[in-house]
Order: sequence, then structure tokens, then C-alpha cells
Amino acid sequence: MNETAPPNLARRLGLFDATMIVMGGIIGSGIFINPYVVAQQVPNKWAIMGVWAFGGLIALAGAFIYAELAAQFTSSGGQYVYLREAFHPSVAFMYGWALLLVTQTGGMAAVAVTFAKYTLELLGAAATDANSALVAVGVLAFLTIVNCLGVRAGGTLQNVFMVLKIAAIAGLVIVGLTTHSQASEIAVTAPPQGSLLLAFGAALIPVLFAYGGWQTASFVAGEMREPERNLPRGLLFGVLGVIAVYLSVNFVCVQVLGAQGLAATKTPATAVMRLAWGETGARLIAIGIAVSTFGFLSQSMLTAPRVYFAMARDGVFFRQVGQVNGAQVPATAIILQGLAAAIIALSGKYEQILNYVVSVDMISFALTATTIFVFRRRGANASYRIPGHPFTTIFFIAACLAVSASTVAKYPSNSLIGFALVLLGLPVYFLWRKPN
Repeated sequence: MNETAPPNLARRLGLFDATMIVMGGIIGSGIFINPYVVAQQVPNKWAIMGVWAFGGLIALAGAFIYAELAAQFTSSGGQYVYLREAFHPSVAFMYGWALLLVTQTGGMAAVAVTFAKYTLELLGAAATDANSALVAVGVLAFLTIVNCLGVRAGGTLQNVFMVLKIAAIAGLVIVGLTTHSQASEIAVTAPPQGSLLLAFGAALIPVLFAYGGWQTASFVAGEMREPERNLPRGLLFGVLGVIAVYLSVNFVCVQVLGAQGLAATKTPATAVMRLAWGETGARLIAIGIAVSTFGFLSQSMLTAPRVYFAMARDGVFFRQVGQVNGAQVPATAIILQGLAAAIIALSGKYEQILNYVVSVDMISFALTATTIFVFRRRGANASYRIPGHPFTTIFFIAACLAVSASTVAKYPSNSLIGFALVLLGLPVYFLWRKPN
């Protein structure tokens, strides 16, 4: 079942790189802001912590699944490869198609603009839409160039900013733990209507999105040393690390602001730092958010192009995208990723685009998880096996489908557009495969 890496890709990433890539793919700007969204659904301290802990368990179950898959397939492409080998190349192509046109590029554009706005504010410049778009394109261009210099260059940059990101979050936690609670001094909102169970389910949706991104580490399996060993370990260490980070941040936010105070502010991390150190604290956390978003973009530029590279090697994408440069990286695929994200950033349509695919994204996770049953039925014997399978696997699949169903129910029009965009890839696949 094991595959050899495509020729000319250099295996230069180790366990530390894998762990940092996993954490970097998950932690962006959301953890500094999203806790208030959850608190609005369940304005109760222990319910808030419970939602984040439960979301962490789902992410860990997903990491178990991808760890077993990573132990079997050691070439670049990750989820694309798993879907191709389990089902049909057309299924894998639709996944890669959506990743390039919408999911990955839309997410990168949104994060690049977030980075731009915080950076402009820190520099005292006007954070207009035009200025933000230009800075976003600039950072995307810079990261494209760095990653074209080699996987070691891109990996090192990603590692440095992941460490800085952890330092910023650690600073927030330490400051929060030493800050006197101001919960009674902050305006509160009314608790949500309905049962706690329904509220818990609604709160789980943004939590699962916040935990997403660990799967992108599998994209660079072909450039890892001992991927059958280092990638599974990196997945588990990385997700466990993020769970610890997320629970720590939410504990501090609830401790300082109170459950209802947390629900009343849209910038909880800034509120905590401002209560502790005034405007200096608010400025420091703004630097932390800028660092975090830059690190996320660095990880995205390092990982996703390997999917398009694998597609080209399979003959279902532009042949040039499957080539490597003198630094032994798929430079054309990297440039394509950066260009697509930059175009979306300039268009200003990134938020709208992301709304189209959230339900599709969760279905792709569930579908990928089902490949475990396919490979085991074929007699696959991976060096890593999922703990508690099939129960943990079914638990993860059910959670993904539940979130997708909830998203469809809440945003039916956007979801239908998302499904249509993905299905559009099917005729494109057969046209590409059509003999000349």
C-alpha cells in the first residue's frame, strides 16, 4: 500500500516541522476572536469550556484517522491521495478543484486581509479596503517567493512564526491569569433561548471550524523524513497542543471577562489585554494577531500547492504544475496558489466565497474518514492504527455530517452554490482526461 515519493521532491522536514505545520494550519486569528461567538450560544462558564473540550475530542478523532492514512501513503497530496486510492480519481479531483478555486484560496485571502488590517493599524496607516488588499497581495507575494526557494526555507519560516504565535498566546494566558476579574463591570447580553443541548450544538459549529486545518500537514508527506513515523506523531502532538492552547485561552477569557461579559465583546483577547495593560496591552495583542495570521499564511503556502502538484502528476491538471525547480519544490504550483489567493483578495469576495463551501468541507472530511473502512477491507496494514476504531471513526464522521447538515439548514442557498461549484469539477475532470 505504501507509495514512493514523486521524483525530485526532497525529504527535508522532520517531526518538529510536522508538529509545527499541524499547529500552524489550525491556529490563525480565530482563537483571539471566536470565543465570544461560542459564549453567545452558551453563556455559562463550564458549558463554554465543555464545547471547546468536546470540539477538541472531535479534532483528535480526526487526527487519529489521518495518522493511520498518513502511515500508509507517504507521497505528497494527503487527502487528495486518500480519496483517489479509495474511490476514484474524479472524486479526488473535485476535492483538489474546490481547494484551489475556493476553500484554500478563499481562506488565505481572508486571512491575508486580516493580517493587512492589523498591520496597517499598527503602523498608523488607514486600513481602507484598497490599502488592505494591496498589503494582502504583498504578503502573499513574499510568501510565494520564500516557498519557491525550497521546502527548508518555507518550513523554517513557518516554524519561526509558529513559535512566535505560541509565545503571543502564552503571553495572553499569563497576563489573563494575573488580571483581576472584571466580569461584573462589563455589560451583559441576555442568555440564548432554547435548550442547553441545542445551544451546545450551535456553539459546536464555530468551534469545529476553529479546530480545522490539521489535515493540511498530510499534503507535504512527500517532503518529510520517515513520513510513516513522523507525520502520524506530528498530527497527534500538534492537535493535542492546539487543544491545550484553545482551552487555556478560553479559560482566561471566561475568568477575566465572565461568561456573559465574553459574549458581549467581539474582541475578547483585546478586551483581556486592555483590562490588564490598557492601550499598550491592546497594541501588543494586535501584534500577536498579526504574527498569528502571517504564520497561518506561511503554513498554507507551504502545504496546499502539493495537492495541485499531485493532480498534475496524475495527468488531470496543467503539466507544468507537476514540475519542480532547482530547489526541488513545485514552484509553479506555489505561484498558482499565491496568484489565486491574491486575485480573490483584490476582488473582496473572500467572505462570500467561504460561505459557499463550509458544508462541502465537512463532507470531504467525513468522506475521507470512510476511506479507512475501504483500505482495511483491502487488507491494509499500516504502522499506526486508530485507537478505538470503528467507534472513534464513526464518531468523527457523525460529527462532520452533523455540522454540514446544520450549515445547510442555516445557509441553504450558499450551501447549494458550494455543492454546485464542487460538482462543476466533474465535467472538467473528464474533459481533462479526454484523449487528445
